[in-house]
Amino acid sequence: MCGEVGPGVPSLYPCALLSATQAMELQRRDYHVERPLLNQQQLEELGHWGPAPRTHQWRTWLQCSRARAYALLLRHFPILAWLPRYPVRDWLLGDVLSGLSVAIMQLPQGLAYALLAGLPPVFGLYSSFYPVFIYFLFGTSRHISVGTFAIMSVMVGSVTESLAPDEDFMDIANSTVNETARDTYRVQLASTLSVLVGLFQVGLGLVHFGFVVTYLSEPLVRSYTTAASVQVFISQLKYVFGLQLSSRSGPLSLIYTVLEVCWKLPQTVVRHPGHRARGGGGAPPRSLPLPLILIGATAISYGVGLQQRFGVDVVGNIPAGLVPPVAPNPQLFAKLVGNAFAIAVVGFAIAISLGKIFALRHGYRVDSNQELVALGLSNLIGGIFQCFPVSCSMSRSLVQESTGGNTQIAGAISSLFLLLIILKLGELFRDLPKAVLAAAIIVNLKGMLMQFKDIPSLWKANQMDLLIWLVTFVATILLNLDLGLAVAIVFSLLLTVVRTQLPRYSVLGQVTDTDIYRDLAEYAEAREVPGVKVFRSSATLFFANAEFYSDALKQRCGVDVDYLLSRKKKLMKKRELQQKRLKKNKRPRTQAAPSKDTSVSVNVNASPEDIKSNDVDDSRAKVNPAAELEDAVASNQEDAKAPNGSTLKALGLPQPDFHSLVLGSDLKNIFRDFREIEVEVYIAACHSPVVAQLEAGHFFDGSITKQHLFVSVHDAVTFALQHPRSDPSRPVLATKL
Repeated sequence: MCGEVGPGVPSLYPCALLSATQAMELQRRDYHVERPLLNQQQLEELGHWGPAPRTHQWRTWLQCSRARAYALLLRHFPILAWLPRYPVRDWLLGDVLSGLSVAIMQLPQGLAYALLAGLPPVFGLYSSFYPVFIYFLFGTSRHISVGTFAIMSVMVGSVTESLAPDEDFMDIANSTVNETARDTYRVQLASTLSVLVGLFQVGLGLVHFGFVVTYLSEPLVRSYTTAASVQVFISQLKYVFGLQLSSRSGPLSLIYTVLEVCWKLPQTVVRHPGHRARGGGGAPPRSLPLPLILIGATAISYGVGLQQRFGVDVVGNIPAGLVPPVAPNPQLFAKLVGNAFAIAVVGFAIAISLGKIFALRHGYRVDSNQELVALGLSNLIGGIFQCFPVSCSMSRSLVQESTGGNTQIAGAISSLFLLLIILKLGELFRDLPKAVLAAAIIVNLKGMLMQFKDIPSLWKANQMDLLIWLVTFVATILLNLDLGLAVAIVFSLLLTVVRTQLPRYSVLGQVTDTDIYRDLAEYAEAREVPGVKVFRSSATLFFANAEFYSDALKQRCGVDVDYLLSRKKKLMKKRELQQKRLKKNKRPRTQAAPSKDTSVSVNVNASPEDIKSNDVDDSRAKVNPAAELEDAVASNQEDAKAPNGSTLKALGLPQPDFHSLVLGSDLKNIFRDFREIEVEVYIAACHSPVVAQLEAGHFFDGSITKQHLFVSVHDAVTFALQHPRSDPSRPVLATKL
């Protein structure tokens, strides 16, 4: 409207000289839309409506062409799409530096997270090499760092420690644990579990089941990872304090572990590396990078002989070289299938959540189904090479992005660096104390433990999400990771059902000088149209909440519809009985007059107060001549002009203060009930799929047609005001979804 006061009429004052209020007022005056009121039938005629052509998706699945085959190849091998166009000059240096940085982090995390899984540390290095390289070939995210992850490791550890506890490998002769046999069986369990996890993820990805992660809301995932981080923290206390604890799993195992740590805490031997350095103050030392700390701790442990002199638990032997592939044990599938599915879902949820965050930040797209396939192949092939299940790490992913990583070439470089460590340098860390790894794990949990700050923010923002957060956390802490996840998902789904059945109902008003209707409680300038009430539900109607909608609608109308219908039926039956008795008692004048004790008169024009107090049901019977009964019936004929004299007024019932009702739903019962109390019903603002469903469900019949459907609430309300069914002075009620 700038530069014009109307169509084709230039303004003498440029927009820059007008205040905001004046500009808005100018636009308001110039806003003008003129069109006739339209119902659905008129709209279809005006727009030449026709059914949309049906597409058979299965036909496209069976089509075969070179272009389709090439697109399918690129979809399942994304590296073929981006690697030929890789800008070497711009991105290679950043990917190399990023890969080295991630590898330096991956080394201590791989060793430490293997302890979480209850496995020898070297298997953490294997799990940091094979899956990363497989994801480089099949993944669609350019920034996430796939490999060992604390949450996944502790879930694996709960499986290995429950199915292979120390007590099962106890040597009765000397009361010691046969660690070699125990570790061999645990590795077999973990690798078989990884194969099962990979099969689940690949299968779900191939059937396009990636949308399942949408049912894992952000509060659920964040609460679950917070509870898992607490479990990780508790599990590392035995290494920090050098305690021998019993292996526990199942519900309340975390509580028992905390109690046992508190009970055995006096057994801890506090070792002092030496007296404190004398001298005055000075600045506190700066924190060193974790790899340097590991190297320094290993050197001190080797030089001082902490294991031999003080019995400090160290990493132990790290064999050089790779292990040959081993087939999984099918006999273990039945024991591991439940845990495998839970780990598969959690691993994918974490990976796709981080992947979408980085994709949104850098302007590209990740394919959730292909991510399932890529992560599944990483676990499947990794399990064959004796790896345990992996996902992506939040801390490493942030490092990979912040150090200049642009593609998964950074991940490939990190995996090659770890391969060098596995082949040549791994044995140098054999004297590394496990307490140092435990401390590194606890430090890495800081980010996830900070998620406790979600509680006050959710309390202010959304208390339903807070409830999901608290239930997920408590269930995971008390019932362990697998059962806790199941309880959290079930509770979240039930809460979703409750939300759909208990929507927010609001009364709408018309925004001044517009045809827009908004909630009166939210818009101060919205006003109710005199005699019109617009009703809206915040949830889409379907079979589960239709009854709630109908009840809320009748309540907001201010009329007890069910009571009126019940009273009307009773009075109609009573009137029919009266008419039968009247016909029976009427005789020709030549006959004898009827007995004075045989006629009954009923006050059919009782007041609403009398009806509601059930005085009509116990109407006073009094002796009247038959002529008086005839006069009473005749006096009511004027009010009984409707068929059979069935109007509310004729029956003495209170009438609604509206004569039209506008709906945004497909509730046929509302048509029936409100028409029974003399209220015309219309439907407004229905989309084409809803109209198609109404037609498919035989909603339209002789009494309900598309002329009862209007393109907007304003059209329906205007039509109802212009075409009242009875008394024009009676107001209108309009409702929509």
